[in-house]
Amino acid sequence: MNANAAAWKVLSRGGTSLDAVEAGVRVTEAEDNLSVGYGGLPDREGKVTLDACIMDANGDCGSVAFLEEIKHPISVARMVMEKTPHVMLVGEGAQQFALEQGFKKENLLTEKAEKAWKEWLVESEYKPIINVENHDTIGMLALDETGNLSGACTTSGLSYKMRGRIGDSPIIGAGLFVDNEVGAATATGMGEAIIKICGAHLIVELMRQGYNPQEACEVAVKRISKQKNARDIQIGFLALGKNGETGAYALQPGFDYATYASDQNDMTDVDSFF
Repeated sequence: MNANAAAWKVLSRGGTSLDAVEAGVRVTEAEDNLSVGYGGLPDREGKVTLDACIMDANGDCGSVAFLEEIKHPISVARMVMEKTPHVMLVGEGAQQFALEQGFKKENLLTEKAEKAWKEWLVESEYKPIINVENHDTIGMLALDETGNLSGACTTSGLSYKMRGRIGDSPIIGAGLFVDNEVGAATATGMGEAIIKICGAHLIVELMRQGYNPQEACEVAVKRISKQKNARDIQIGFLALGKNGETGAYALQPGFDYATYASDQNDMTDVDSFF
């Protein structure tokens, strides 16, 4: 809801959907929340690595993955989109680019996150906890007064992941996709499962075929429900149609999302497949 409030300030002044989604998710990146940006839970080696992507109404997009010591990966992703001929930069190259653009190195591992990691090290047993360890992303979609759609997605990734693991969040078509003629979609949850079905792109393409946002999200989740570990993971999809209609669906109970429209910021519990 804090992220949406920041995004709405941009939209209410006549700002673009692209500026809105960047401003919105930057709020969450800066909060000490164990899941996104600063304070995110680290990988198995105690390193915080961040992933993000952004996409605008023109179909332009930018992405960073395995980025360390930079608090706002979403803004680096936007600069990749606007200032390079590429879509994705990763690891040391992404960090070097960020520093060249004026970003500063910061220690992103907070005391709270480090404590949680050290407690995990005692057993070093990895099985994601539904709605806790694998519900680790903020995805935001916006429609501005000119009718243009944009989206942003940012995360610190699956907690205690293997070093170098990348999920769906920085992958255009998996964690985020925008088609300004039709709509936009974003995802949260176990990235591996989302990548396997190109989740966000699937939802937008279904909307192009005539499904409404809710129906499209449900079809995508049902496809993931057929994966062998579906009972043990969580997936949540959000979709926004060109006409402002929204949809959301999850694999398991416990997923909710915020919608800001007509000066009203509301939380909604999402129906689930299981």
